[in-house]
Amino acid sequence: MIELKHISKVFPTADGDLRALNDINLTIGDGDVFGIVGMSGAGKSTLVRCINLLERPTQGQVVIDSRDLCAMPEKELIRQRRSIAMIFQQFNLLMQRTCLKNICFPMEIAGVKRAEAEQRAREYLDIVGLPDKADAYPAQLSGGQKQRIAIARALASDPKILLCDEATSALDPKTTRDILRLVKDINQRLGITVVVITHEMAVVEEICSHVAILDHGVLQETGTVEEIFSNPKTEAGRRLVYPDGVILDQLRAANVIRIAFNGGTSYDPLIASLAIDCGVKANILGADTRNVNGQAFGTMLLGLPDDPEQIAKAMHYIKSQPNITVEEVRDYHG
Repeated sequence: MIELKHISKVFPTADGDLRALNDINLTIGDGDVFGIVGMSGAGKSTLVRCINLLERPTQGQVVIDSRDLCAMPEKELIRQRRSIAMIFQQFNLLMQRTCLKNICFPMEIAGVKRAEAEQRAREYLDIVGLPDKADAYPAQLSGGQKQRIAIARALASDPKILLCDEATSALDPKTTRDILRLVKDINQRLGITVVVITHEMAVVEEICSHVAILDHGVLQETGTVEEIFSNPKTEAGRRLVYPDGVILDQLRAANVIRIAFNGGTSYDPLIASLAIDCGVKANILGADTRNVNGQAFGTMLLGLPDDPEQIAKAMHYIKSQPNITVEEVRDYHG
């Protein structure tokens, strides 16, 4: 378990102190895929670097498995860091070494014998799906392949924790999905706790079980992905979950309703079923919905016919559906 207790980080600058993190308290469970998300300048990368003390907090404790890293002597901290691997946006591979030698590098530092290191490196190449790239150099690889080699190198230290700092930001959407699926597979196969730093909610949707939202160095909210996506409680959370969403609190009209999807299956065609089962045709006026692990989250704004009987029929039908809430919306101006 990772426990961040009252973590603050202040950087001195020519214009005075810059407070990058302010009293962060966060718990990450063993085996979680935990997302830390926020816009640029939110403090995400600083926070993740505090976990392995690449950045030492100005105050607070980093407690892993009940041991405070901040209080450890340097030699003990070095040993502890071997259980915390990290991958980066720019891969950070050694360009003059082959892929096999890149993966062997952390084992060389740890004193593993060459034959054993190479055997294990080939096993990690298999895990990341690049067994044929042992003798290739990083310059010969695509971006996605470079990140796979970086992941294999991270695994070579036999970590308990994998920190991913914007690890897919330099990749195209398809490659991003492939890398995220690989990270999720490694989490499930090896039981490694994964901490994902990102500014993209799509990354959180794809693989995370829990998420924390950071804004200007302050922890705004945290919870399961389902909780945050179904009901973000802070303005920072709503900006991230519904970046293009309709501000429904300012809308009102008798025949306009808001539907909130709270985790039901993504594959039930609600609007089509409303028309088929009730004979009510609804217009979609606005929507911001998403599929998270086969579950639907988000909101939809519907315009209903003027007939009160059809409105009542539609409201009754929608209210009977599981994991959906509905309410009338007023002051709608289109």
